Amino acid sequence: MTTSGGNDGKPKSKRRTSTDIVHHGRDPFAHHGFVNPPVYRGSTVLFKSLESFEKRQQRYTYGRKGTPTTEALEAAIAHLEGGHRTMLATNGLAAISHTMLALVKTGDHVLVTDSVYQPTRKLCENILKKLGVETTYYDPLIGAGIAKLMRPNTTVVFTESPGSQTFEMQDIPAIAKAAHAGGAMVVMDNTWASPLYYKPFEHGVDVSVQAATKYIVGHADAMLGSITMTQEAAARMAPQIDFLGIGVGTEECYLGMRGIRTIEVRLERHWRSGLEMARWLQARPEVARVLHPGLETDPGHAIWKRDFLGASGLFAFILKPAPKAAVAAMLEGLELFGMGASWGGFESLVLPFDASAYRTATKWQPEGPCVRIHIGLEDVEDLKADLDAGFDRLRAAKG
Repeated sequence: MTTSGGNDGKPKSKRRTSTDIVHHGRDPFAHHGFVNPPVYRGSTVLFKSLESFEKRQQRYTYGRKGTPTTEALEAAIAHLEGGHRTMLATNGLAAISHTMLALVKTGDHVLVTDSVYQPTRKLCENILKKLGVETTYYDPLIGAGIAKLMRPNTTVVFTESPGSQTFEMQDIPAIAKAAHAGGAMVVMDNTWASPLYYKPFEHGVDVSVQAATKYIVGHADAMLGSITMTQEAAARMAPQIDFLGIGVGTEECYLGMRGIRTIEVRLERHWRSGLEMARWLQARPEVARVLHPGLETDPGHAIWKRDFLGASGLFAFILKPAPKAAVAAMLEGLELFGMGASWGGFESLVLPFDASAYRTATKWQPEGPCVRIHIGLEDVEDLKADLDAGFDRLRAAKG
């Protein structure tokens, strides 16, 4: 890990985001004029003297603790997201795990949104429970009402907006105000919007975690996570995360930096294409409901419009009642949509899901089968044609 950061007391850049994306986190003339920071591969870092070794009096001391490659990406993410410091993790779940382990202790209580990414729930129910940390899941729409769930030992309120798979929008400023009044820190999974379309620290978040695998990397070719913190959170968390021994590969960091450079042009395409596809699906007779906060008819649209700067290509839709075989016929015959986990890359994906088994504070009762969809960078008309053929297969299989 490095000590790189974003808002570290220096004057904020007056440049526009598009310019910062291209230039922040790199120094060509520190590397013989090459425009991209090189990939530093290494574990051992040499010291020139016994004194410098004993006092660790140099910028880089050991490969696990950071290289110029990892530092460049950390600085870029922290700057774009608006935090004080970013630390990298091997993937999104690792970022969540290290964050929670750094913030809790035996006897603590945490509040976690019921719409959370399922592996986060598993972390709470297994690892945190073993450590004597109690988790209460709350309705993602609770807003300021979360104050009623706070306890004297509540140390973390975990948020994710929109919710994983089911896309509920949370009122993060209201939740943060109540959490801070009760002495808790607010953690947000900000993967869906990326640092480009949601600025968590402007809305009261203390720690923002991301699966940088998704839109930061952007090409479905690397696993990476990020933890961005306020100055107060970093002072508390950074030593704890360092003790956990994260060592992020520099090749992955390089791919993350490559992705950062094009994130704005990619995200705009994902956003525009995704919203067009959401509206197209909304008009389909086979579809009961589309879950996309960018739609004017979505229950969370007002919050999205107030707090977010854009949308990504990930959303979901609920089919009208149909047998599993008919859904399989629809999805298995798609040519442009792959069926697999993850998202955020250039390719379009679909994945059936059923959140009812892992909701505890709220009930998930959809009208029919649910499909999560990621709209990639393909031509929208081709994607519509592929799904149109899929709907033909769905109707045929239903008889």
